[in-house]
Amino acid sequence: MPTVAITGAGSGLGRALALQYASHNYKVFLLGRTDTKLHMVQNDILKGGGQAEVILCDVQEPASVSIAFQQIGELNVFINNAGIGIFGQVEDYSIDDIESTLDTNVKGTILTVQSALPQIRSSKGRILTIISTAGLRGKVNESIYCASKFAVKGFTESLQKEWENDSIAITAVYMGGMNTPFWDKSTHVADATSLKGPEVVAAQIFREDDGRKEIFIDK
Repeated sequence: MPTVAITGAGSGLGRALALQYASHNYKVFLLGRTDTKLHMVQNDILKGGGQAEVILCDVQEPASVSIAFQQIGELNVFINNAGIGIFGQVEDYSIDDIESTLDTNVKGTILTVQSALPQIRSSKGRILTIISTAGLRGKVNESIYCASKFAVKGFTESLQKEWENDSIAITAVYMGGMNTPFWDKSTHVADATSLKGPEVVAAQIFREDDGRKEIFIDK
């Protein structure tokens, strides 16, 4: 049975991806900070006859990331999905806003890819980085979020060049806003219900997860 590890797996796109891969006979390692949410996803997978394990992991903390991946044996796919967005005009961002966004979205991506890499090399597997269209162009009231996602885009493209002659692959995934809890504490999107559901996005990501350089859900 192939295996996949997903960060930010307790809700939104992470949850949808976990259910999608589990429905296609993957054992899923659910990584995240909130034990209750992760176990709810695990229960949904187990009820459907799938296999899933919960692993607590704060992607901002090197020790937490290292310990998390030590609990995973063979790994075929790693999906770097954990991310946060804090929105507003640039002069209104606090130091905490800046640090939490960059630590989660940028440092968290780098730390988890580093920790997953030995297992991915061993299985000749794949890594997917969930970037969003905020990594393709600037957006109003998203300056810090876009800065973080542009950084992840550069990180991913650099690894594609580093690994050109390697047996592993890393894919950049670009999608627009979704109807997920991502927007719950934000007034940036007035009505998230008008956005596409994460299940639709997860299904396309699974279909196109073949080692290609890019997956575009929206441009």
